[in-house]
This record gives sequence, C-alpha cells and structure tokens, in this order.
Amino acid sequence: MNYQHLLQTWPDFSQRITAFIHRLGLDNLSLQSDHAALRVNDNHLAQLLADEFSQHGKIISNNMINGRPILIIKLIEPLVIGTMKIQCVELPFPSDKAYPVEGWEHIELVFPSQAQTCDQLVAELIEKAPQLADVITGNSDIKVKQSSPKSDKERLANPTIAFKANGICVKVHTHDIQKIITSEQAS
Repeated sequence: MNYQHLLQTWPDFSQRITAFIHRLGLDNLSLQSDHAALRVNDNHLAQLLADEFSQHGKIISNNMINGRPILIIKLIEPLVIGTMKIQCVELPFPSDKAYPVEGWEHIELVFPSQAQTCDQLVAELIEKAPQLADVITGNSDIKVKQSSPKSDKERLANPTIAFKANGICVKVHTHDIQKIITSEQAS
C-alpha cells in the first residue's frame, strides 16, 4: 500500500462512507468532516506513508496518544466526499492491535457543541437526530463506542461517538481537529 493506492481506493471508500452517513441520518445535519483516518499494521509502512503524505501536505501534529504516535497531515489538495472537503489525514502508527484491513478506516464529522462529556454529546446528538437513539442504545447492528481521546498536550474536551459497520466507521466529535491542534500548541 502507498499514497497512490490510497487515492485509487478513495472513491469506493467515500461511496461507502456516504451511504453509511445516510443510513445514520447524519446527512440531514450538514456536518463537515475535518479528517479521514488510515489504519496500518506495520511501523515501516506507517513511516513510508508519512513520508509520501508529507509530499502532498504538511504534518501539523505528531503526538503520543494512547501510547503511540499519531500524525495529522494537512493536505494541499483536500479529499472530497460529496460536498465535504476533507483537509486532514490522521495516520496512527500501529498499536498492539492488528487491523483486518489496512487503508482508509473512518472519517470524523464535527458536530458543533459545547459538550464536555460523551453523555452530553449523546444527548445533543439525539436531540438533533432522534433516529440515532436506537443505534446508540444498542438496538441495531451498528456498533457504537464512546470515548474521549486525548493527547498529552490537549486542552479542549473532545468527546467522540464512533459508529461502526461493515469495516468502516464514522465518528462524531465536538471540535475540528485543527482547533484541537491549536489548543495543544497554546499549552
């Protein structure tokens, strides 16, 4: 896998993500995606991809999160899904978990909110998208995970809800990744 391969697989990934966003009913909220994320199982491959992506953008963050480096690369030319222009790519170096499929894994949507916790985010999201109540309470084949990932320097709470099905994932969080990075740099 390399940068060119990822570009070639982007149209299929974006179609699957678009269908999943529609299935979740999130398309009605006009949310924007701040980044797309990759999954790789090999440190050497992660470094090669970091080098290749650096030729098409700039690494704006390199932080340890949950014990591993995670890079955020701001692209010169954004990736496109429908009407969304995605400026950043998240490239986590591997952890001890092996992913069944390497490549594009998820996108993250920004749900503007002052929520400080996952419970607050869930309440606000269900208020705007009531059809998600059954999904979030587990009455669906869609897996839901709530988390508050945080880097060592992060100052903004950014609760996250992940929706997973059929090998892809859409995450919803409260702050744009570039705003999070700016908060880290202010510390």
